[in-house]
Amino acid sequence: MLRIDHPCARSRETEPGTDRGFSKRQPRDPIRRRSPKAGLSLDRAGARPAGVPAAEPPGARVVTQLSDEDDGPEPGASDPLDRSLSEKRIAAAAPYRRHRFPQRYTRADIELLATVDAAHENLSGPATRRILEREYRQYGKPEYERLSTISVAHLYNLRQQPRYRERRLSYTRTRPAAVAIGERRCPDPQGQPGYLRVDTVHQGDAPAGKGVYHINAVDQVTQWEIVAATERISEAWLEPVLCALMRQFPFRILGFHSDNGSEFINRIVARLLNKLLIEQTKSRPRHSNDNGLAETKNGAVIRKHMGYGYIPARLAGRLQQFYTAYFNPYLNYHRPCAQADVTCDEKGRRRCLYRRYQTPLETLLALPHPAQYLRPGLTPAVLQRIAATRSDTEAAERMQQAKRRLFAPLRPPAAGPWK
Repeated sequence: MLRIDHPCARSRETEPGTDRGFSKRQPRDPIRRRSPKAGLSLDRAGARPAGVPAAEPPGARVVTQLSDEDDGPEPGASDPLDRSLSEKRIAAAAPYRRHRFPQRYTRADIELLATVDAAHENLSGPATRRILEREYRQYGKPEYERLSTISVAHLYNLRQQPRYRERRLSYTRTRPAAVAIGERRCPDPQGQPGYLRVDTVHQGDAPAGKGVYHINAVDQVTQWEIVAATERISEAWLEPVLCALMRQFPFRILGFHSDNGSEFINRIVARLLNKLLIEQTKSRPRHSNDNGLAETKNGAVIRKHMGYGYIPARLAGRLQQFYTAYFNPYLNYHRPCAQADVTCDEKGRRRCLYRRYQTPLETLLALPHPAQYLRPGLTPAVLQRIAATRSDTEAAERMQQAKRRLFAPLRPPAAGPWK
């Protein structure tokens, strides 16, 4: 039973037909609650049960308004409880204000931190915090007072501020990776054969895949040239091709010069050259003539005979056989090339005059004591006997016939001879 202990409230226990603990006007409500007009109104929220206080948001203001239907207490009695329950209470929410912590570090502090980082080249957070603390406590600079107590975590937060980024711009230059393979210089053969200039020529691309790769190696003194072919220029594919290429030179290989391509500057090629006691060098930056001899041979020999069109990589094996049996003998025994005569004028300028046209074999035999440069088992007489087997034109026609047979499956019947 709900009993209301109030000095001014009258007792309802003696009145028959009433439910103790409820108002005299309650029976007219079928759900035994007070009329909505007499209940609590929470700003369009509907009525609440009698005696249940409304949940008011923090900071809400309460507007009290007496109901027009409330006639007050019954005659002869004062009922302040009923009067209080008959009031309409309207709760109006206060405007939302987000809580913000007070800003401790000012714009000047951020600029001061940027100045310190610029002077010390961006030290770590703990080291920078120690510097800020020493600036204030040990050197007595008042502008460091707030920053002297900053935490390491918040120091990194200040480094992300836009004002800090405006004052402190950190640029990191690209650091070139030092490759210890090969010496970056131009080789100096001193008139001795065996110093090679090596380059790669790619024979086009197609939707079906990459084209074949030509490896062009030229001796700097005699211009003895050996051309090889491979499907790929990775280390695993290139190692056997280089071994076969160097075996075709009649003299000992002393130097191996290339550009900075990864097909030659790698550990597999370096290990192969070290095993054969061959010096490896590579081109210098801004010295395009370091490998100029191989570059000129790429256009005057390979591009002239093989063209610029696409050649499938699957023909690399057949192309390698063509080079070994027909093309390389023609280049070195029967094709004359210009030999440079270098002179110096009275001002010390070097001039190259091309008056001599002779085959690489003739240039090799013209050196003093050529037998000292040849491989074991080879003599100048053996090389001359190989060159005398065919004339220059016969060797050229034989090479052209072999080239047409090589590329015949790639050309339609109406395309005519290979050009």
